[in-house]
Amino acid sequence: MTTSGKPLAGRRVLIPRGGRWGDSVAATLRGFGAIPVIAPMINFASTDDAQGLANALYDLQDGQYDWLVITSATTVDVLMSQSVVVPPSTRIAAVGETTAAALTIAGYTVDFVPESDNSARGLVKEWPRAAITGRVLIPQSDIAEPTLVSGLGELGLDVTFVSAYRTVGVPVAEHVAKDVAEGRISAILVTSGSVARQIAAQLAPLPADTVVVCIGPRTAFDARAAGLTVNAISEIRTVTALVEALVEFVA
Repeated sequence: MTTSGKPLAGRRVLIPRGGRWGDSVAATLRGFGAIPVIAPMINFASTDDAQGLANALYDLQDGQYDWLVITSATTVDVLMSQSVVVPPSTRIAAVGETTAAALTIAGYTVDFVPESDNSARGLVKEWPRAAITGRVLIPQSDIAEPTLVSGLGELGLDVTFVSAYRTVGVPVAEHVAKDVAEGRISAILVTSGSVARQIAAQLAPLPADTVVVCIGPRTAFDARAAGLTVNAISEIRTVTALVEALVEFVA
């Protein structure tokens, strides 16, 4: 099949995250004939609570936690940068398959991943009922929703949250903002609540025919709360599902 015969042929799609993830999405979009536009709208910086993070990671390596819960590949990067060795007595839970893959690549053993809902809510809902006692460490972004901390706490676990990194907004290039405003971007992929808020702050109001596609129901909720109109949602939080949601909407 030629590019012109593909479902997203000629459509320019904004990818609001860079790095390996952004490259992966771009490659998938090209497979459907789209023209990817990578314009990172968030980035990650060192935590403001460096001492608190250092103390928590020391306690972790000392075997004081029964569980380590990881919600993003960025947190995995933090663990690697600190050369953290997780003791065999500490089990690791990952919020989804993407995060689990990042942990595995980094050399960590993943003990639990929610099957039906790759989200914080799904992790709490599917948490092993045989493991509802003990101490849990959750290193997350400074602006992470309290879903995990409160949810696991309500199950009876002793939960400790620590800021592992800060999520900061990144201004898009002027020509990208202009292309969005003038309708030359056909679709925008929304990958998190923080991305949704940056899109609303930097690019809204969007042209009426710009398609907004969110990865997962929770991101869609956050996008609507930020004032965006959501056109399509991938039920699964994967690159393939996100792009396929766009393809289905366009079709």
